Parts: sequence; structure tokens; C-alpha cells
Amino acid sequence: MLDILNIQNRHFFSKKIRFTYFEVQEMTNNFKRVLGEGGFGVVYHGCVNDTQQVAVKLLSPSSSQGYKHFKAEVELLMRVHHINLVSLVGYCDEGDHLALIYEYMPNGDLKQHLSRKHGGFVLSWKSRLGVAVDAALGLEYLHTGCKPPMVHRDIKSTNILLNESFQGKLADFGLSRSFPLANETQVSTVVAGTPGYLDPEYYQTNWLTEKSDVYSFGIVLLELITNRPIIQQSREKPHIVEWVGFVVRTGDIGNIIDPNLHEDYDVGSVWKVIELAMSCVNISSAIRPTMSQVVNDLKECVASENSRTGETREMNSMSSIEFSMDMDTEVIPKAR
Repeated sequence: MLDILNIQNRHFFSKKIRFTYFEVQEMTNNFKRVLGEGGFGVVYHGCVNDTQQVAVKLLSPSSSQGYKHFKAEVELLMRVHHINLVSLVGYCDEGDHLALIYEYMPNGDLKQHLSRKHGGFVLSWKSRLGVAVDAALGLEYLHTGCKPPMVHRDIKSTNILLNESFQGKLADFGLSRSFPLANETQVSTVVAGTPGYLDPEYYQTNWLTEKSDVYSFGIVLLELITNRPIIQQSREKPHIVEWVGFVVRTGDIGNIIDPNLHEDYDVGSVWKVIELAMSCVNISSAIRPTMSQVVNDLKECVASENSRTGETREMNSMSSIEFSMDMDTEVIPKAR
């Protein structure tokens, strides 16, 4: 059934572990434990050789986009390997049964931790910065380390998974696209992505670039800072980008930061991330930073957090107010 692969890719794919559908049933204990569900189908917990835990993504027969997403993930994960991308352990291709088998990420996704659905503890600011750097490195690899470059197209907090050490890894490459020619920087395509995270410029023009991922990543940074819904109609400004910009301009900046952090953070690093996030979501893709620039800025924030000084809160507050006055209002897109 794997006619989606050419001969060269088939040779590469044969090096992966191929499982029968019966083996998939066995490794998941007859699909006993559900980890999650998406457009592709249901993801189950499994165990290979009684030792290696895995996540088994099983194609749903009712999924209209399932096979297309399966094809996209296979083609990408066969040729890309990075410590901050969830790796492919194996696959099942037997009649109508399609499954992708990934390394198991025991700490779930970033969204679960921000909402505290995965446990009772709060993800610290230092941990949030670490996850942000991890995800940014994975995205930077897709944009600059892959030939031709790849655009993920569905960056969001539920697609950033956490391993046992809370290392972040990008997942769900079903919507990913590569540029047909290495020297191309954009491609015209039907708009795809998740509402709230979707780049307004891409939505309006159908022209996809790596800066569309940068926009979505900026939304994730705002989630990490605020722990607020992306879109909340009852808010003064429904979309999180509008809301953060509005609050910063009014000077009531303390309300932006997740209160669950209980002020346990380096204020300078928080405001640098806010500034970085707002540059990522600029309505003009040309003005947004590259992921390499994002990585460098985030690493500086980590360094600040790791070496907190005795600087007074008043001094930090003054720097944040100065930042609010310098904020470029043009970065705020209209709510969608």
C-alpha cells in the first residue's frame, strides 16, 4: 500500500522496524490506553519488546485527511532527525491498517502542563524557557537544517511534547510542507493550520513561508507567559496578541504574566520574551525574526534567569514600563 514512496525512499523505509497489525494490537494491549486524539486518528500507549514504551498513532477509517497526513509524516520523518523532533520508531502498513509508532513522551504536551491537566504542579518559568528553546531549536532545524527547507504549518502548544526530563520536542508533521526547490522561500498552498495560531498574512495570501511558523511560535510564547486562552470572546481584546498589546499599552503589565508563577522569575527575561513574542507575531512576515534569531534571544533569556541578580523590583518594573512605551503597535493583528 505504500505506493507513496519511490524506490529510494522504500530502501530507506525498509531500515525502519515494520510491524504487522497483530503486533500493533499486542504492543497496545488491544488498544487499551488512549493518549490522545487528533485529525489523523487516536494515539495509544504501547510497549515494544516489553521494554521500550511507544506512542502508536492509528489511522482512523473516518479520517478524510488521514492518509494524506500519514504520507506527509512518513516522508518527513524518514529524512529528518533531530533531538528536538519526536522520532519515528516504526510503522504498520497492512491493508487498511496504517499506524505510525513514535518514541513515547511520558510528560504529555505543553498545553496539558500549562492547564495543569497532567499534574498538580506548576511549570516554572525556567522550565518554560527551556521548553521554548527546545521547540525553537527543532523548528530552526526544519527551516535551515533540512534541504529543501520544511515548514511545520501547525505549531501549537499541543504539538510540543515533553519527555521524562521535560525536554521539548515538536510533533505532528501531518501538515508539513517542503519547498519544491531549494532556492525558493515561499510556496502557494491551500491554507492549513489551527485557528488562533494561524499567520494572518498566510491566511490572506495563501503564500506559505517559514515566517508562518514563526508567527505560530510567537503565539506559543504568549501562552507560556500568560497561560491564557488564545481566543477568549469575553476579554477586552479577544485574540491573545491584541490583548497583550492592549495591556502593555495601558501600563497594567503585571496582569500579563501567569499568576501561578507567583513572581518567581527574572523580570527582565520575561519582558524580553514578551518583546520577542510580539516581534514574532508582527502582521508583516518580513519584519518577523528568523528562528535562528529567536533561538539566540531565548538563550539570552535562559542565561538571565539562571543568573538572577539582586536588582530591585522597582528597577525591573521601570524597564518593563519603558518597554511598553516602545512597543510597536503595528504588530497587533486583527482578531480572527
